[in-house]
Amino acid sequence: MTEHAASGNSEFPEVVRLARDLIRIDTTNHGGGRAVGEREAAEYVGAYLETLGLTPEYYEPIPRRTNVSVRVPGRDRSLPALVVHGHLDVVPAVAEDWSVDPFAGEIRDGMLWGRGAVDMKNMDAMILTSVADILRSGDAPARDLVVTFFADEENGGVEGSTLVVRDRPEWFAGATEAISEVGGFSVDVGDRRAYLLQVGEKALLWLRLVARGAAGHGSRVHPENAVTRLAEAVAAIGQTKWPVRLTPTTTQFLAALAETAGLPLDDPDAIAGSAGPAAAFLQATLRTTANPTALTAGYKHNVIPDRAEALIDVRVLPGTEDAALADIRRIVGDDIEIETVVRDIGLETPFSGDLVDAMVAALGRHDPDAPVIPYLMGAGTDNKALSRLGITGYGFAPLRLPRGLDFTGMFHGVDERVPLDALVFGQRVLTDLLRTY
Repeated sequence: MTEHAASGNSEFPEVVRLARDLIRIDTTNHGGGRAVGEREAAEYVGAYLETLGLTPEYYEPIPRRTNVSVRVPGRDRSLPALVVHGHLDVVPAVAEDWSVDPFAGEIRDGMLWGRGAVDMKNMDAMILTSVADILRSGDAPARDLVVTFFADEENGGVEGSTLVVRDRPEWFAGATEAISEVGGFSVDVGDRRAYLLQVGEKALLWLRLVARGAAGHGSRVHPENAVTRLAEAVAAIGQTKWPVRLTPTTTQFLAALAETAGLPLDDPDAIAGSAGPAAAFLQATLRTTANPTALTAGYKHNVIPDRAEALIDVRVLPGTEDAALADIRRIVGDDIEIETVVRDIGLETPFSGDLVDAMVAALGRHDPDAPVIPYLMGAGTDNKALSRLGITGYGFAPLRLPRGLDFTGMFHGVDERVPLDALVFGQRVLTDLLRTY
């Protein structure tokens, strides 16, 4: 197992060293049960927690799909516990498309590069070092922390958080709230910096489209071609322009962003577009998105197959899942079969309450002049699974990012990287929050 970073080279801050070590542990998740596995990363995390005097527990319901959790006692144990969680798996990286080795954890140009630098081994390292800073100082967090690292988040948590919540609910006893990824980071709004705090996430529908036809020789006239039928359906979905549909969160988001940008409220897409490189990421929060992501058909150049398949990643506003499925049925037509591979709920929580106030205040202490704006994320997190235990989840992985960096575009992208000073900033803000809330 990799030696834990706390005893390694001190050229870089500990949070950077931990994130680099985690990136160097390949935890690629191809989905559908095909994954390298998180065991070595979970053991690394567990070993680090043990150096802090903690006793982590592991749960591996499927070989190599390892989850790890520990409870950190707080100063006031009568308060509800706070879950602070991350995931250890990453999406695949095609090395030849990258300018660096995606699993080398290279540091250059003031940034840490590699698969997981953004999603989400950066936050994993921030969580670990924040807990370490508090405990090494002889202090304790304000309340009990349930620090958990899940497997399989990049596959919807099917072999990770879903099973942990089902089989190890005692890990989260007494917890009412949770924080995790994809919130608390900064965006450019004109000449100002603002932070986005995630208080909701869209529902998930992973669909498989199946077109059927008749097999035959590739040279013949063939009106019942499954590939052609599938291609027409995929093109129709990909070209659909879904309308803006606002929720309480996105209404509040648009009002706050428009005020920050000095824009009128009459064009939601233009308001989201004021957030610089994050524009496309934020425009997706205002509507359904349905993106074809994979095609499978045929086995030889001169054989027309009788079956063709496509995978579609559909993200819909909370509570609109059935309506979206009906829309997709209308778009693709009755000749295409639609199979639901994964379906999971959406979440939406008011931008209010003690934890929200504490997160806003923590950011304000470290970047006083930047507004904090609520938003509804276009993707999903393991907060979905925790919600089944009555735990309200937020996205709070604080990062102060340099102007012009397309941070949101690096989620699942090429040359994923995070600025070192953003990691240091985020770890300080997170430590501040865990000490005080």
